[in-house]
Amino acid sequence: MEKAQLWIDKGIDLVMEYGPKVIMAIIMYLIGSWIIKKLVGVIRKGMAAQDYDESLKKFLLSLVKWALTIFLIITVISVLGVETTSFAAVIAAAGLAIGLALQGSLSNFAGGVLLIIFKPYKIGDLIEAQGVLGNVKEIEIFTTKLITPQNKLAIVPNGAMANGNIINYTAEGKMRVDTTVGVDYGSDLKKTKEVLLEMLVANPKVLKDPAPSVNVSELADSSVNLVVRPFCKPEDYWDVFFATVEGSKHALDKAGIEIPYPHEVQINK
Repeated sequence: MEKAQLWIDKGIDLVMEYGPKVIMAIIMYLIGSWIIKKLVGVIRKGMAAQDYDESLKKFLLSLVKWALTIFLIITVISVLGVETTSFAAVIAAAGLAIGLALQGSLSNFAGGVLLIIFKPYKIGDLIEAQGVLGNVKEIEIFTTKLITPQNKLAIVPNGAMANGNIINYTAEGKMRVDTTVGVDYGSDLKKTKEVLLEMLVANPKVLKDPAPSVNVSELADSSVNLVVRPFCKPEDYWDVFFATVEGSKHALDKAGIEIPYPHEVQINK
């Protein structure tokens, strides 16, 4: 009974000593989290008013949120009575160990900073990098998220993005669609080019400047090949591509221009 009473007394003493600190720490954390949320909201509105780049906005907001959260956690721990100087030393040592273990992540972080500074692409751009083609959905601290033409989400590390080749199809505001059409050797090439150009000009998604072109590219074994090259906006690429392939067939058929294909030879016995 005496031992139990002793433990109860110790428990009461601990509650009396640390209870107010724990309650204060919880209250401080809740208030701090609310303040961080409001502060991030104010910064977001300020960036929107200044017309910040969307990718830069998300990156900086994420960075600010994490920095403030870490500061809040350290403050809450100090309220509990833990020495922040010794805690900072522990954090530094842990940071070094974690840094050595997460060199790839730090490389991705540095890559994210470089991507934000030099802006080789922004949200919404159609790019090809690290073997992935897609529209940029988000540029985060460690990764870039792309939506592929098949509507798949591709997550690419920023370290690889910053150190690899990037093809930005959107940067210039217009793209060239390349298709090849083969016609019979007996076809009138001048007429063929006129027919294909008329088909391109009739497509409202084909740009007038630069003008579309049709040129002979190859004298193949069984056909004269022409490259059909309209320009379009990046977002219209696939529409123009498919329309050009299908439209070429219809236009040539209508003009009586043959597209060669293998013919089966039947031998009568």
